[in-house]
Amino acid sequence: MKNKKRFYGILAAVLITANVIPCYGATTQEQIDAAQQEKQETETELQTTQERIAALESKKGESEAYLSELNQQLSDLTSSLAQLQLDYEDKQAELEQVQSELEEAKAREEQQYEDMKLRIQYMYEHSTSTGVLETLFSAESFTDFLNRADNMSEITRYDREMLEEYANTKKQVEEKEQQVQDERAVILKLQDQSTEQQEQIQELYEATYNEIQNYAQELEGAEGEQNALLAQIQQQEDSLNQLLVQAKKEEIAAREAERLAEEAQKVSENTSQSAGSGSSNSSGSGASQPSNSTESGSTENDSSSSGTYLGRFKLTAYCSCSICCGQWAANPGITASGAYAQPGVTVAMGGVPFGTKLSINGHVYTVQDRGTAYGHVDIYFSSHAEALAFGLQYADVYQVK
Repeated sequence: MKNKKRFYGILAAVLITANVIPCYGATTQEQIDAAQQEKQETETELQTTQERIAALESKKGESEAYLSELNQQLSDLTSSLAQLQLDYEDKQAELEQVQSELEEAKAREEQQYEDMKLRIQYMYEHSTSTGVLETLFSAESFTDFLNRADNMSEITRYDREMLEEYANTKKQVEEKEQQVQDERAVILKLQDQSTEQQEQIQELYEATYNEIQNYAQELEGAEGEQNALLAQIQQQEDSLNQLLVQAKKEEIAAREAERLAEEAQKVSENTSQSAGSGSSNSSGSGASQPSNSTESGSTENDSSSSGTYLGRFKLTAYCSCSICCGQWAANPGITASGAYAQPGVTVAMGGVPFGTKLSINGHVYTVQDRGTAYGHVDIYFSSHAEALAFGLQYADVYQVK
């Protein structure tokens, strides 16, 4: 009778546990859903921030390229202005030389003009026909007469030629002077235009530089937000993993409670049958209980021989390629723990410390990487083809001590 009361007490406790645990599991699931929603919102915010960072980096890169172009233009203009200054100085020296030549030509012209005036004056003063005839006929011979006539003609022709020569020289020098002055004016105009353009480019340069500084400040702020969001996501992942661990434990506890309830129900039915058949069969009923205890003990031993049962987990596969690892493929083969990934050894899962040993389908792996939540094991393979061949599977997972 005492054993019967004790059994019903145990049965009541098991039934109470079986009824209470699902309630806690549902609450944990609600917390998991809320945590996943919160994490998803943070990830959306992170994606928006990262897109803003990418846009800012693009604009900053464009501005830096434009600044480099402006810098090259300023350098070219500086060189051009320096060359224009040299050209201007050369033209100034040339102009001074031409002006000097012009002054000399003018002086020679004036001297020639004075000489001509003296000769014309002399000829005018002695221009009487008797004087000229006297000069010609006073010749001692006919040859002398011709010579004197030729000399008068040569003097007249020489004066005319010299006047024409110096007139042409003066005209050429004046034209050259005007040309040099025009060229110098062109150089001055080019200098003014280059200086004005240089000032405009300098203004653009300063504006672009300030723009880059603003982009840099915005980037710094956005990157700070990104780091804060990444830290927040990490915290949310840790909290979510803790909830997932708790949910798995509650799931295992609920299954164990259900199993115990089923066994208790069987024991209750056997006890009722034994009580109905009379006291002569009570010893037989007692004999049946050790059989159930032995079966239950066998299940517990099987579990403990593989390690601590963690639950039925989702299994996927990955390798170190960019398709599987994205940006983390920049350091191929290096896991989040710093260890090199090894096929048949490395798995990724959150919620447990690095180095945790997991027994999956009789094979022991080591948690060396992150990237998946608790309850989802990502198994490392040496090639993408092997990872694809593995596909999606589910299996009971044990933690090996």
